[in-house]
Amino acid sequence: MDSCWLSLICFLFPMHRERIPLMKVKSIRENLREKGLLENFLEEHPYDMIQNQGSQNSTFKRKVIRHRLRNYFDMIYVGNITVGTPPQQFSVVFDTGSTDLWVPSVYCHSMACVTHNIFDPFQSSTFRFSATPIRLEYGSGMVSGFLGYDTVRIGRLIIMGQGFCITSWEESKTFEHAPFDGMLGLGYASLGIRGVTPVFDNIKRRGFLDQPVFAFYLSTKSEQGSVVIFGGVDHRYYRGDLRWVPLSKPHYWQIALDRISWRGYVIACKAGCQAIVDTGTSLLRGPNADVRNIQKLIGAHYFHREYVIRCSAPDTLPDIVFTINNVQYPVPARAYIRKNTNGICLSNFKGLIGHFNREAIWILGDVFLRLYFTVFDRGQNRIGLATAV
Repeated sequence: MDSCWLSLICFLFPMHRERIPLMKVKSIRENLREKGLLENFLEEHPYDMIQNQGSQNSTFKRKVIRHRLRNYFDMIYVGNITVGTPPQQFSVVFDTGSTDLWVPSVYCHSMACVTHNIFDPFQSSTFRFSATPIRLEYGSGMVSGFLGYDTVRIGRLIIMGQGFCITSWEESKTFEHAPFDGMLGLGYASLGIRGVTPVFDNIKRRGFLDQPVFAFYLSTKSEQGSVVIFGGVDHRYYRGDLRWVPLSKPHYWQIALDRISWRGYVIACKAGCQAIVDTGTSLLRGPNADVRNIQKLIGAHYFHREYVIRCSAPDTLPDIVFTINNVQYPVPARAYIRKNTNGICLSNFKGLIGHFNREAIWILGDVFLRLYFTVFDRGQNRIGLATAV
Protein backbone atom coordinates (compact mmCIF):
# COMPACT_ATOMS: atom_id res chain seq x y z
CA MET A 1 0.00 0.00 0.00
CA ASP A 2 1.41 3.41 -0.90
CA SER A 3 1.60 6.33 1.51
CA CYS A 4 -1.11 8.32 -0.33
CA TRP A 5 -3.58 5.47 0.11
CA LEU A 6 -2.70 5.16 3.80
CA SER A 7 -3.09 8.89 4.38
CA LEU A 8 -6.49 8.94 2.70
CA ILE A 9 -7.92 5.98 4.57
CA CYS A 10 -6.59 7.21 7.92
CA PHE A 11 -8.22 10.58 7.28
CA LEU A 12 -11.56 9.01 6.43
CA PHE A 13 -11.42 6.40 9.21
CA PRO A 14 -9.41 7.80 12.15
CA MET A 15 -10.31 4.94 14.49
CA HIS A 16 -8.76 1.60 13.55
CA ARG A 17 -10.46 -1.02 15.69
CA GLU A 18 -8.72 -4.30 16.45
CA ARG A 19 -10.05 -7.23 14.43
CA ILE A 20 -12.24 -9.56 16.50
CA PRO A 21 -10.92 -13.14 16.46
CA LEU A 22 -13.07 -15.54 14.44
CA MET A 23 -13.40 -17.94 17.39
CA LYS A 24 -14.80 -15.14 19.54
CA VAL A 25 -17.44 -14.31 16.95
CA LYS A 26 -18.38 -17.98 16.67
CA SER A 27 -18.63 -18.34 20.44
CA ILE A 28 -21.01 -15.38 20.61
CA ARG A 29 -23.25 -17.04 18.03
CA GLU A 30 -23.10 -20.41 19.77
CA ASN A 31 -24.05 -18.82 23.11
CA LEU A 32 -27.02 -17.16 21.46
CA ARG A 33 -28.04 -20.48 19.89
CA GLU A 34 -27.71 -22.42 23.18
CA LYS A 35 -29.87 -19.91 25.03
CA GLY A 36 -32.48 -20.00 22.28
CA LEU A 37 -32.06 -16.26 21.76
CA LEU A 38 -31.09 -16.49 18.10
CA GLU A 39 -34.18 -18.47 17.13
CA ASN A 40 -36.41 -16.14 19.15
CA PHE A 41 -34.90 -13.12 17.45
CA LEU A 42 -35.28 -14.59 13.97
CA GLU A 43 -38.93 -15.41 14.68
CA GLU A 44 -39.57 -11.84 15.80
CA HIS A 45 -37.55 -10.25 12.98
CA PRO A 46 -38.15 -12.05 9.67
CA TYR A 47 -35.78 -10.77 7.03
CA ASP A 48 -36.72 -8.37 4.27
CA MET A 49 -33.50 -7.83 2.35
CA ILE A 50 -35.03 -6.53 -0.83
CA GLN A 51 -33.08 -3.43 -1.80
CA ASN A 52 -34.94 -0.14 -1.80
CA GLN A 53 -34.77 1.77 -5.09
CA GLY A 54 -32.71 5.01 -5.09
CA SER A 55 -30.27 4.39 -2.78
CA GLN A 56 -8.99 -10.23 -16.22
CA ASN A 57 -8.31 -12.65 -18.09
CA SER A 58 -8.60 -16.21 -16.71
CA THR A 59 -7.88 -19.80 -17.66
CA PHE A 60 -10.62 -20.98 -15.28
CA LYS A 61 -12.39 -24.05 -16.67
CA ARG A 62 -16.11 -23.54 -17.24
CA LYS A 63 -18.15 -25.52 -14.75
CA VAL A 64 -21.15 -25.79 -12.47
CA ILE A 65 -20.47 -24.75 -8.88
CA ARG A 66 -22.59 -25.97 -5.95
CA HIS A 67 -22.22 -23.82 -2.86
CA ARG A 68 -23.68 -24.94 0.44
CA LEU A 69 -26.01 -22.74 2.49
CA ARG A 70 -27.06 -22.99 6.14
CA ASN A 71 -30.73 -22.71 7.05
CA TYR A 72 -31.36 -20.71 10.22
CA PHE A 73 -34.79 -21.80 11.50
CA ASP A 74 -36.45 -21.43 8.05
CA MET A 75 -35.94 -17.67 8.32
CA ILE A 76 -32.69 -16.96 6.46
CA TYR A 77 -30.15 -18.91 4.37
CA VAL A 78 -26.45 -18.11 4.67
CA GLY A 79 -23.25 -19.21 2.89
CA ASN A 80 -19.53 -18.50 3.28
CA ILE A 81 -17.31 -16.41 1.02
CA THR A 82 -13.84 -14.94 1.46
CA VAL A 83 -12.51 -11.48 0.63
CA GLY A 84 -8.90 -10.40 0.23
CA THR A 85 -5.42 -11.93 0.07
CA PRO A 86 -4.91 -13.87 2.25
CA PRO A 87 -8.64 -14.73 2.43
CA GLN A 88 -10.81 -13.32 5.22
CA GLN A 89 -14.01 -15.35 5.70
CA PHE A 90 -17.55 -13.99 5.93
CA SER A 91 -21.02 -15.49 6.04
CA VAL A 92 -23.40 -13.75 3.64
CA VAL A 93 -26.96 -13.92 2.39
CA PHE A 94 -27.04 -14.71 -1.34
CA ASP A 95 -29.81 -12.23 -2.02
CA THR A 96 -31.78 -11.98 -5.27
CA GLY A 97 -33.62 -8.91 -3.96
CA SER A 98 -30.50 -6.70 -4.07
CA THR A 99 -27.37 -6.36 -6.17
CA ASP A 100 -24.46 -5.15 -4.05
CA LEU A 101 -21.85 -6.97 -1.97
CA TRP A 102 -21.00 -5.59 1.46
CA VAL A 103 -19.17 -6.81 4.56
CA PRO A 104 -18.43 -5.15 7.92
CA SER A 105 -15.05 -3.51 8.26
CA VAL A 106 -12.62 -2.57 11.04
CA TYR A 107 -13.88 0.99 10.61
CA CYS A 108 -17.46 0.15 11.56
CA HIS A 109 -18.60 1.83 14.77
CA SER A 110 -22.05 0.25 15.17
CA MET A 111 -22.92 -2.60 17.53
CA ALA A 112 -23.76 -4.85 14.57
CA CYS A 113 -20.05 -5.07 13.76
CA VAL A 114 -19.01 -6.15 17.26
CA THR A 115 -20.67 -9.56 16.96
CA HIS A 116 -19.58 -10.27 13.39
CA ASN A 117 -16.47 -10.94 11.35
CA ILE A 118 -14.94 -7.70 10.07
CA PHE A 119 -12.81 -7.01 7.02
CA ASP A 120 -9.38 -5.48 7.60
CA PRO A 121 -8.06 -3.94 4.36
CA PHE A 122 -4.60 -3.52 5.89
CA GLN A 123 -4.32 -7.33 6.00
CA SER A 124 -5.06 -7.76 2.28
CA SER A 125 -2.32 -7.26 -0.29
CA THR A 126 -4.87 -7.04 -3.13
CA PHE A 127 -7.22 -4.42 -1.67
CA ARG A 128 -7.79 -1.16 -3.56
CA PHE A 129 -9.60 1.72 -1.89
CA SER A 130 -12.03 4.23 -3.39
CA ALA A 131 -13.22 7.32 -1.56
CA THR A 132 -16.71 6.84 -3.01
CA PRO A 133 -19.28 6.87 -0.16
CA ILE A 134 -21.94 4.15 -0.23
CA ARG A 135 -25.38 4.00 1.38
CA LEU A 136 -27.54 0.89 0.92
CA GLU A 137 -31.12 0.65 2.18
CA TYR A 138 -33.05 -2.58 2.71
CA GLY A 139 -36.45 -3.46 4.13
CA SER A 140 -34.74 -4.56 7.36
CA GLY A 141 -32.19 -1.77 7.77
CA MET A 142 -29.48 0.43 6.28
CA VAL A 143 -25.71 0.18 5.92
CA SER A 144 -23.20 2.80 4.83
CA GLY A 145 -19.50 2.86 4.12
CA PHE A 146 -17.05 3.21 1.25
CA LEU A 147 -16.31 1.46 -2.00
CA GLY A 148 -13.36 -0.91 -2.24
CA TYR A 149 -12.04 -3.54 -4.65
CA ASP A 150 -10.56 -6.93 -3.80
CA THR A 151 -10.50 -10.63 -4.63
CA VAL A 152 -13.73 -12.45 -3.71
CA ARG A 153 -13.95 -16.24 -3.53
CA ILE A 154 -17.19 -18.25 -3.62
CA GLY A 155 -15.99 -21.80 -3.23
CA ARG A 156 -13.90 -22.47 -6.37
CA LEU A 157 -15.05 -19.25 -8.07
CA ILE A 158 -12.40 -16.53 -7.81
CA ILE A 159 -13.40 -13.00 -8.83
CA MET A 160 -10.47 -10.57 -8.88
CA GLY A 161 -10.99 -6.82 -8.49
CA GLN A 162 -14.58 -7.12 -7.31
CA GLY A 163 -16.17 -3.87 -6.15
CA PHE A 164 -17.89 -4.01 -2.76
CA CYS A 165 -18.88 -1.85 0.21
CA ILE A 166 -16.81 -1.92 3.39
CA THR A 167 -19.25 -0.71 6.01
CA SER A 168 -18.59 1.99 8.55
CA TRP A 169 -22.14 1.90 9.95
CA GLU A 170 -24.94 -0.68 10.10
CA GLU A 171 -28.25 0.65 11.29
CA SER A 172 -30.79 -1.83 12.68
CA LYS A 173 -30.94 -4.41 15.44
CA THR A 174 -31.70 -6.87 12.66
CA PHE A 175 -28.06 -6.66 11.55
CA GLU A 176 -26.80 -6.65 15.15
CA HIS A 177 -28.28 -10.08 15.90
CA ALA A 178 -28.12 -11.52 12.39
CA PRO A 179 -26.55 -14.96 11.77
CA PHE A 180 -24.74 -13.44 8.77
CA ASP A 181 -21.96 -10.89 8.40
CA GLY A 182 -22.93 -9.28 5.09
CA MET A 183 -24.88 -9.53 1.87
CA LEU A 184 -24.06 -10.71 -1.65
CA GLY A 185 -26.66 -9.39 -4.06
CA LEU A 186 -27.60 -11.31 -7.20
CA GLY A 187 -29.91 -8.75 -8.77
CA TYR A 188 -29.34 -6.72 -11.93
CA ALA A 189 -26.69 -3.99 -12.25
CA SER A 190 -29.36 -1.28 -12.61
CA LEU A 191 -30.35 -1.88 -9.00
CA GLY A 192 -26.81 -1.63 -7.59
CA ILE A 193 -24.05 0.89 -6.94
CA ARG A 194 -23.56 3.00 -10.05
CA GLY A 195 -20.40 2.13 -11.93
CA VAL A 196 -19.75 -1.12 -10.03
CA THR A 197 -20.03 -4.46 -11.83
CA PRO A 198 -22.05 -6.87 -9.63
CA VAL A 199 -20.59 -10.22 -8.57
CA PHE A 200 -22.62 -12.41 -10.93
CA ASP A 201 -22.05 -10.04 -13.85
CA ASN A 202 -18.31 -10.42 -13.30
CA ILE A 203 -18.63 -14.21 -13.14
CA LYS A 204 -20.73 -14.25 -16.32
CA ARG A 205 -18.53 -11.81 -18.24
CA ARG A 206 -15.36 -13.78 -17.51
CA GLY A 207 -16.83 -17.03 -18.80
CA PHE A 208 -16.39 -19.02 -15.60
CA LEU A 209 -19.64 -21.00 -15.93
CA ASP A 210 -21.30 -23.45 -18.32
CA GLN A 211 -24.46 -21.32 -18.46
CA PRO A 212 -25.26 -17.76 -17.27
CA VAL A 213 -27.68 -19.04 -14.61
CA PHE A 214 -27.85 -19.69 -10.90
CA ALA A 215 -30.39 -21.69 -8.91
CA PHE A 216 -31.55 -22.18 -5.32
CA TYR A 217 -32.72 -25.18 -3.36
CA LEU A 218 -33.84 -24.21 0.17
CA SER A 219 -34.29 -26.90 2.81
CA THR A 220 -37.18 -27.03 5.29
CA LYS A 221 -36.58 -27.42 9.04
CA SER A 222 -33.02 -28.60 8.45
CA GLU A 223 -29.86 -26.54 8.88
CA GLN A 224 -28.09 -28.57 6.20
CA GLY A 225 -29.07 -29.41 2.63
CA SER A 226 -29.65 -25.97 1.11
CA VAL A 227 -27.58 -24.94 -1.89
CA VAL A 228 -27.02 -22.19 -4.44
CA ILE A 229 -25.83 -23.53 -7.81
CA PHE A 230 -23.87 -21.36 -10.25
CA GLY A 231 -23.70 -22.28 -13.92
CA GLY A 232 -26.51 -24.84 -14.26
CA VAL A 233 -29.18 -26.87 -12.48
CA ASP A 234 -29.19 -30.14 -10.56
CA HIS A 235 -32.16 -32.42 -11.29
CA ARG A 236 -31.80 -34.11 -7.90
CA TYR A 237 -33.37 -31.07 -6.26
CA TYR A 238 -36.69 -31.04 -8.13
CA ARG A 239 -39.22 -33.24 -9.86
CA GLY A 240 -41.10 -32.68 -13.08
CA ASP A 241 -40.19 -30.02 -15.61
CA LEU A 242 -39.00 -26.49 -15.09
CA ARG A 243 -41.69 -23.98 -16.06
CA TRP A 244 -40.16 -20.79 -17.44
CA VAL A 245 -41.49 -17.32 -16.69
CA PRO A 246 -40.18 -14.24 -18.54
CA LEU A 247 -39.15 -11.26 -16.47
CA SER A 248 -41.40 -8.20 -16.60
CA LYS A 249 -38.34 -5.98 -16.33
CA PRO A 250 -34.70 -7.02 -15.80
CA HIS A 251 -34.10 -4.89 -12.70
CA TYR A 252 -35.42 -6.90 -9.80
CA TRP A 253 -36.15 -10.56 -10.53
CA GLN A 254 -39.69 -9.44 -11.27
CA ILE A 255 -42.41 -11.45 -12.98
CA ALA A 256 -46.12 -11.13 -13.75
CA LEU A 257 -48.45 -12.76 -11.23
CA ASP A 258 -51.85 -13.70 -12.69
CA ARG A 259 -53.84 -14.04 -9.45
CA ILE A 260 -53.91 -15.45 -5.90
CA SER A 261 -56.80 -17.76 -5.11
CA TRP A 262 -58.32 -19.75 -2.27
CA ARG A 263 -60.93 -22.50 -2.67
CA GLY A 264 -61.35 -21.45 -6.29
CA TYR A 265 -62.00 -17.78 -5.50
CA VAL A 266 -59.59 -14.98 -6.36
CA ILE A 267 -58.60 -13.27 -3.11
CA ALA A 268 -55.76 -10.99 -4.25
CA CYS A 269 -54.10 -9.74 -7.42
CA LYS A 270 -57.53 -9.82 -9.05
CA ALA A 271 -56.55 -7.90 -12.19
CA GLY A 272 -53.05 -9.30 -12.34
CA CYS A 273 -50.05 -7.80 -10.57
CA GLN A 274 -46.28 -8.08 -10.24
CA ALA A 275 -44.12 -10.27 -8.01
CA ILE A 276 -40.44 -10.13 -7.04
CA VAL A 277 -38.72 -13.46 -6.37
CA ASP A 278 -36.44 -12.76 -3.41
CA THR A 279 -34.20 -15.21 -1.52
CA GLY A 280 -33.39 -12.51 1.06
CA THR A 281 -36.99 -12.11 2.28
CA SER A 282 -38.25 -14.66 4.79
CA LEU A 283 -42.02 -14.41 4.28
CA LEU A 284 -44.73 -13.82 1.68
CA ARG A 285 -45.26 -10.07 1.50
CA GLY A 286 -47.92 -8.11 -0.33
CA PRO A 287 -50.09 -4.98 -0.31
CA ASN A 288 -51.43 -4.37 3.17
CA ALA A 289 -55.11 -4.52 2.20
CA ASP A 290 -54.67 -7.87 0.42
CA VAL A 291 -52.64 -9.30 3.30
CA ARG A 292 -55.24 -8.23 5.87
CA ASN A 293 -57.90 -9.97 3.79
CA ILE A 294 -55.86 -13.18 3.71
CA GLN A 295 -55.24 -13.02 7.47
CA LYS A 296 -58.99 -12.77 8.00
CA LEU A 297 -59.68 -15.72 5.69
CA ILE A 298 -57.22 -18.02 7.47
CA GLY A 299 -58.41 -16.91 10.92
CA ALA A 300 -55.25 -15.07 11.99
CA HIS A 301 -55.55 -12.28 14.58
CA TYR A 302 -53.19 -9.35 15.09
CA PHE A 303 -51.31 -9.49 18.36
CA HIS A 304 -48.06 -7.76 19.30
CA ARG A 305 -46.96 -7.01 15.72
CA GLU A 306 -47.71 -10.55 14.52
CA TYR A 307 -50.72 -12.42 13.18
CA VAL A 308 -51.45 -15.35 15.50
CA ILE A 309 -53.38 -18.41 14.38
CA ARG A 310 -54.55 -21.72 15.90
CA CYS A 311 -51.88 -24.43 15.65
CA SER A 312 -54.52 -26.89 14.47
CA ALA A 313 -55.34 -24.65 11.48
CA PRO A 314 -52.96 -26.36 9.01
CA ASP A 315 -55.04 -29.53 9.34
CA THR A 316 -58.13 -27.86 7.90
CA LEU A 317 -57.07 -24.81 5.87
CA PRO A 318 -56.76 -25.14 2.07
CA ASP A 319 -53.84 -24.22 -0.14
CA ILE A 320 -53.41 -20.63 -1.24
CA VAL A 321 -52.62 -20.79 -4.96
CA PHE A 322 -50.35 -18.40 -6.82
CA THR A 323 -50.98 -18.56 -10.57
CA ILE A 324 -47.93 -17.53 -12.61
CA ASN A 325 -47.88 -17.62 -16.41
CA ASN A 326 -51.06 -19.78 -16.33
CA VAL A 327 -49.44 -22.37 -14.04
CA GLN A 328 -50.73 -22.92 -10.51
CA TYR A 329 -48.24 -22.96 -7.63
CA PRO A 330 -50.03 -24.04 -4.44
CA VAL A 331 -48.72 -22.93 -1.04
CA PRO A 332 -50.16 -25.30 1.60
CA ALA A 333 -51.15 -24.22 5.10
CA ARG A 334 -48.14 -26.04 6.59
CA ALA A 335 -45.99 -23.58 4.61
CA TYR A 336 -47.90 -20.35 5.25
CA ILE A 337 -48.17 -21.05 8.99
CA ARG A 338 -45.15 -21.43 11.27
CA LYS A 339 -44.71 -22.29 14.97
CA ASN A 340 -42.29 -20.21 17.02
CA THR A 341 -40.11 -21.33 19.93
CA ASN A 342 -42.88 -20.57 22.41
CA GLY A 343 -45.27 -22.93 20.65
CA ILE A 344 -47.32 -20.06 19.19
CA CYS A 345 -48.39 -20.38 15.56
CA LEU A 346 -48.05 -17.38 13.27
CA SER A 347 -49.02 -16.43 9.74
CA ASN A 348 -46.23 -16.24 7.16
CA PHE A 349 -48.03 -13.47 5.29
CA LYS A 350 -46.98 -9.90 6.02
CA GLY A 351 -47.72 -6.47 4.57
CA LEU A 352 -45.20 -4.47 2.61
CA ILE A 353 -43.43 -1.38 3.86
CA GLY A 354 -41.99 1.68 2.12
CA HIS A 355 -42.65 2.52 -1.50
CA PHE A 356 -43.55 -1.08 -2.38
CA ASN A 357 -46.78 -0.77 -0.37
CA ARG A 358 -48.00 1.83 -2.86
CA GLU A 359 -47.75 -0.65 -5.72
CA ALA A 360 -49.68 -3.80 -6.67
CA ILE A 361 -46.66 -5.98 -6.01
CA TRP A 362 -45.88 -9.14 -4.05
CA ILE A 363 -42.58 -10.48 -2.77
CA LEU A 364 -42.23 -14.24 -3.02
CA GLY A 365 -39.75 -14.98 -0.26
CA ASP A 366 -38.35 -18.16 1.28
CA VAL A 367 -41.81 -19.48 2.21
CA PHE A 368 -42.50 -19.87 -1.52
CA LEU A 369 -38.96 -20.80 -2.55
CA ARG A 370 -38.77 -23.76 -0.15
CA LEU A 371 -41.60 -25.31 -2.15
CA TYR A 372 -40.20 -24.56 -5.61
CA PHE A 373 -36.68 -25.06 -6.90
CA THR A 374 -35.91 -21.78 -8.64
CA VAL A 375 -33.57 -21.02 -11.54
CA PHE A 376 -32.52 -17.44 -12.30
CA ASP A 377 -31.52 -17.22 -15.95
CA ARG A 378 -29.50 -14.11 -16.83
CA GLY A 379 -28.93 -15.31 -20.39
CA GLN A 380 -32.62 -15.18 -21.30
CA ASN A 381 -33.97 -12.93 -18.51
CA ARG A 382 -36.37 -15.49 -17.10
CA ILE A 383 -37.09 -17.57 -14.00
CA GLY A 384 -37.63 -21.33 -13.94
CA LEU A 385 -39.82 -23.02 -11.30
CA ALA A 386 -40.28 -26.70 -10.46
CA THR A 387 -41.57 -28.56 -7.42
CA ALA A 388 -38.74 -29.04 -4.93
CA VAL A 389 -38.03 -32.54 -3.61
